[in-house]
Amino acid sequence: MSEQTNDFTQWYLQTVQQAELMSYSPVRGSIIFRPDGFELWEHIQEEFNRFLKAEGIRNAYFPMLIPKSFFMKEADHIEGFAPELPWVTEVGDEKLEEPLALRPTSETMIGSAFSDWINSYRDLPYEINQWANVFRWEKKTLPFLRTSEFLWQEGHTAHADEEDARRRTMRVLDEYARLCEEFLAIPVYKGQKTPSERFAGAVDTYSIEAMMKDGKAVQAGTSHYMGTKFAEAFEINYLNKENKHVPTHTTSWGVSTRLLGSLIMTHGDENGLVFPPTVAPTQIVMMPVGPWKKNPAIMEKLDALYAHFKAQGYRVRLDDTDNSPGYKFHEWELKGACIRIECGPRDLENGHVMTKIRDIDGKVAVSFDELDAYIATELEKMPTRLLENARKRNQENEYTSIETLDELKAHIETCKQENRPTGFVLIGWDGSEETEAKIKEETGFTTRNIPFDVPVEKTVDLVNGSSAKHTVWIARAY
Repeated sequence: MSEQTNDFTQWYLQTVQQAELMSYSPVRGSIIFRPDGFELWEHIQEEFNRFLKAEGIRNAYFPMLIPKSFFMKEADHIEGFAPELPWVTEVGDEKLEEPLALRPTSETMIGSAFSDWINSYRDLPYEINQWANVFRWEKKTLPFLRTSEFLWQEGHTAHADEEDARRRTMRVLDEYARLCEEFLAIPVYKGQKTPSERFAGAVDTYSIEAMMKDGKAVQAGTSHYMGTKFAEAFEINYLNKENKHVPTHTTSWGVSTRLLGSLIMTHGDENGLVFPPTVAPTQIVMMPVGPWKKNPAIMEKLDALYAHFKAQGYRVRLDDTDNSPGYKFHEWELKGACIRIECGPRDLENGHVMTKIRDIDGKVAVSFDELDAYIATELEKMPTRLLENARKRNQENEYTSIETLDELKAHIETCKQENRPTGFVLIGWDGSEETEAKIKEETGFTTRNIPFDVPVEKTVDLVNGSSAKHTVWIARAY
């Protein structure tokens, strides 16, 4: 496996394949989710569905094929997605009367349905979510982070007024931040996207941005206030209490399997994957060591422990293969098992097992009587430790004193020479797309978001020295 510090992308590509999270498919830019990879997504689904149920938001499913005429109803939307849309134009020998797009997102399809379903103020708010696959024909792909077909959830809501719609937009953004930080142990930066980075057709887009170990950014989740633009385009109108037909205010929001890439790039190390137990496919792996085949009592004990932990709801594996202990240790570290339990003849005789926590060096002997409490405690402590470590690393790679474009270029050159991440840079921005474009063209950095929590208020634009309208995080991004 390549070293993270020398070639982070190569380390990532090797790790996700060797750890059996994914395989490449015959279709360019598409991947196959292997069971461990898909199980990560299942645990995220389960966690987010708990939020949806608590909020009274129900899951639905819409067709994958969307008529071209639907996209033409909202000009900004089609313009934003046109370069990435794959089209179905014929079936067999028959040419279709109207081209059908493979969905890049479902605003148009759901907008059409909402126009039929919503009639009165009594129907509002109308809030649904969809778990689905979407298609965006990416030119540059990277497993989980950017693929031509990916999995996500997309929430769509309609409200009587702007205040209620904006409340939903921000409520979901807060939940995305909680999902990342408390469930996945990924620290995030919350803020508002600049107009050029805004979702196609939205009034305002808000995001959570995550910093990977190599200092690059991943847009981990977005929530959009759509205003009445889609409602007007798709006639999502309702009869208000004054007996007037008025358009609804809509929102949309989503996270995708990009979270899996973020998870791997945030916590993984030279030995492979590191997962918080909240999401890990394997929380406990047990294995016999030493001349265990000559002592049937070892496997009897491990079989009993396996059944015991399984009954408690742990995701536990028992590796009784003929592979050497060293091979097994390497394999389960690579796959990100949270706790390894070893038992050999001497351990059985001494009434204990040897344990190894994935992100901590060294082994600890734990007696059979204390094993339950030890497992529970260590699994509970691990997410907090991973989050704190990631936060500390982020802070070490945040740069808040760079004031000019020349200083940014010098920073990039220094980082290159010293082989360290360029990280997140906090800058002043005059609010123009011209300065954004110049920064991107000359450095490869893009605006991530205008943070809600500003570490240092910036007063001067990075590019031209004029007064800054906003303080913005910028970074190179996946």
